[in-house]
Amino acid sequence: MSDETPVLHRIALGVEYDGAAFHGWQQQGSPILPTVQARLEVALTQIAGHPVKLICAGRTDTGVHGTGQVVHFDCAVDRGEKAWRRGGNSLLPPSLRISWAKRMPVDFHARFSALSRRYLYVIYDDPVEPALLARHLAHTRETLDIDAMHAAGQFILGEQDFSSFRAAGCQSRTPFPM
Repeated sequence: MSDETPVLHRIALGVEYDGAAFHGWQQQGSPILPTVQARLEVALTQIAGHPVKLICAGRTDTGVHGTGQVVHFDCAVDRGEKAWRRGGNSLLPPSLRISWAKRMPVDFHARFSALSRRYLYVIYDDPVEPALLARHLAHTRETLDIDAMHAAGQFILGEQDFSSFRAAGCQSRTPFPM
């Protein structure tokens, strides 16, 4: 939002998308690469009548799908929950949808107000790779050893220090997941 546009409303959205259609969440330097953020901002800007800048709870990489991702933006007008959802979806490709919209207090922040994040990884073991769900899971022809996987998973339970995975400019206050 520009400096001239008064902030009167903070709108939160729940979004979902098929990441195969996008080069991740975050707007890229090149307008040629479609991103979730860019597509949403263009659609919401049309509805708002002024530039919209989205803040998200967490970014995704190229090809990663998102469900229940929370984003927010500040707006000079409140078009109503239905207009943000239905109007936004009418301007978006089928691979990207606004599930819900809600007016929030101005101190709400999609990233810092988040209480949790959940990730789902699906591994499908079958001799034949599925046709319909191939982009939404990992496939192996070998039978998975569930007992061995469970035993290995015990090593990552509990509090973990992710210092070695943090970028130099990481904004998180701690290397430990919340």
